[in-house]
Order: sequence, then structure tokens, then C-alpha cells
Amino acid sequence: MKLIATISILAALALASTASAAVTREFEGTVVSVDRSGKTFRLRDVERGTVRIKVTSRTRFERVTFSSLRPGSRRIEATVRRSNGAWVAIEVERSGGGGEHGGGGDDD
Repeated sequence: MKLIATISILAALALASTASAAVTREFEGTVVSVDRSGKTFRLRDVERGTVRIKVTSRTRFERVTFSSLRPGSRRIEATVRRSNGAWVAIEVERSGGGGEHGGGGDDD
């Protein structure tokens, strides 16, 4: 019986870790609108449609700030997670920073 209980617990933990990984998404596109008082913005992703993204004090920004987001801002990437039915930003950045993207530096 203890073996069955242990296996059940391990299976539940494995399922929980898979489920939490499944709720993280990445969106990239153009800002449609910004609601400063609600701390949200809408992002139009060509592949996934338009989503409303909430910004919190824990959201990390790179090459962009929430105050600099404007409707029409292009190449905005957001890594988000689902929380209480809303997409909450983990990180927001402007793509195309000119860094080394997966290259080994031997592109000559």
C-alpha cells in the first residue's frame, strides 16, 4: 500500500510540474493599446491573435519600459504566465537587440 501511495504522489508531482510549465507562453508583436491605470497592454501577435497582458512590480523589462510602451510599438516580446484567468508578464522586452542569437560567431 505504501508503494502505491508513493507512486501516486510522484505521479501527481510530475503532472503538476508539467501543468505549470504549460501555462507559460511567449507572445511577440505590436502594441495595440496601453491602459496605464490598469497596468495592462494589448499585444497583437500575428500567430496567436491579440492578448491583454498585465504588468506587475515583479515584471522585468529589457530595452523597453512600461511607460515607453505606446500603441504601434513594434517588436515587443512578452513572456507571460496564466494567473487568475489573466496573462501576467514575467518579462517584456524589445526584440532585435543586435546580440548574438545562438551563433557560434563563425558566420564569416
